[in-house]
Amino acid sequence: MKAFITVVGKDRSGIVAGVSTKIAELGLNIDDISQTVLDEFFTMMAVVSSEEKQDFAALRSEFEAFGQELNVKINIQSAAIFDAMYNI
Repeated sequence: MKAFITVVGKDRSGIVAGVSTKIAELGLNIDDISQTVLDEFFTMMAVVSSEEKQDFAALRSEFEAFGQELNVKINIQSAAIFDAMYNI
């Protein structure tokens, strides 16, 4: 399983640490990560994977709730969606 995680919110310290910890707690591995600050806003994109099948509804719910705790918007999307878009 491969997925993309995006994080957007007002910049402050601890966002990368918090999101990285949550990713590990959910049994996902960070394959690639990029982050930047645009004006006063933090943006991050991570490619994550897992050897095991994951329940995307549960992951999405976990990340949405955790994002509220961090005051950022966290979204997860399956890489399979993007693969299908380019294989039509």
